[in-house]
Amino acid sequence: MNKLLEEFYKIGIIPVVKLSSPDEALPLAKALVNGGLPVAEITFRTDAAEESIKKISAECPEMLVGAGTVLTVDQVKRAVNAGAKFIVTPGFNPKVVGYCVENNIPITPGCSTASNIEEAIEFGLDVVKFFPAENLGGIKTIKALSGPYVNMKFIPTGGVNSENLNDYLSSDKILACGGSWMVKSDLIDAGRYDAVEEMTKEAVKTMLGYKLGHIGINVSNEKDAEKDVNLITKIFGFNSRECDVSYFVGDDKFEYMKSNGRGTCGHIAVKTNSVDRAVYRLEKANVKLDYSSAKYDKNGKMTFIYLADEIAGFAIHLCR
Repeated sequence: MNKLLEEFYKIGIIPVVKLSSPDEALPLAKALVNGGLPVAEITFRTDAAEESIKKISAECPEMLVGAGTVLTVDQVKRAVNAGAKFIVTPGFNPKVVGYCVENNIPITPGCSTASNIEEAIEFGLDVVKFFPAENLGGIKTIKALSGPYVNMKFIPTGGVNSENLNDYLSSDKILACGGSWMVKSDLIDAGRYDAVEEMTKEAVKTMLGYKLGHIGINVSNEKDAEKDVNLITKIFGFNSRECDVSYFVGDDKFEYMKSNGRGTCGHIAVKTNSVDRAVYRLEKANVKLDYSSAKYDKNGKMTFIYLADEIAGFAIHLCR
């Protein structure tokens, strides 16, 4: 998988944008970047697409801009000349795919059948678009369809929204999701880029799903930890369970360490739907991370990492 597609995975959501005028391009790009989604698929369904891509590419370099709804090789050439970094097609057009592959242009063609997927494999692709996702049965269809193709990843587009987003992203078969709910045409046409930015932030918030996992309490030794756990469970009737290095109490909301662990006072666990995507945004925000603490699953996805610095005497770690 090339680096651009790896970036898609970390970003998680690819806004699919239809612009009526090139004048909308830069304000829209800045709203997406500020909202936490520095990527846009500009559809070639309007005459404004080519010039819009050119403006974003030249004046908003932090934005990863590509062309969508590309139907011909000529459109590919025009999009790439304008600065498009990737091409997306609604269906599988062998001429368009072949040209992109021959010229090392990242492309995610639309594939909705096993035959389409096998054609994509023949061209050496390992990521395809699944469109129109919801009309074709959504994540259930993708899981069923992808069974024989263990190395293929999908970008579902069409009917994806804030309510079903994580149903897709929770599957290992999904690289990212394409969607337009945060870039609605009526908001763009009305110049409501503030609303676009807020809806983009909400989309990112939904995707990451941050919530408090537990609070870790440092206790100097195992005997004292056991004593404290017995006391708090007796007073409040909390349940508890013992692990190798700690006790979890109260439906795992508190962790009593058997020795002084990380953090001056202890640690706080923050759960997220994707540690990789959370880390991507923390890095963008210049938050320091302790990569020596990172843990990964069998597929190479990060499942755990500590922030480098304490907050109010507590070490902070992310976990999935």
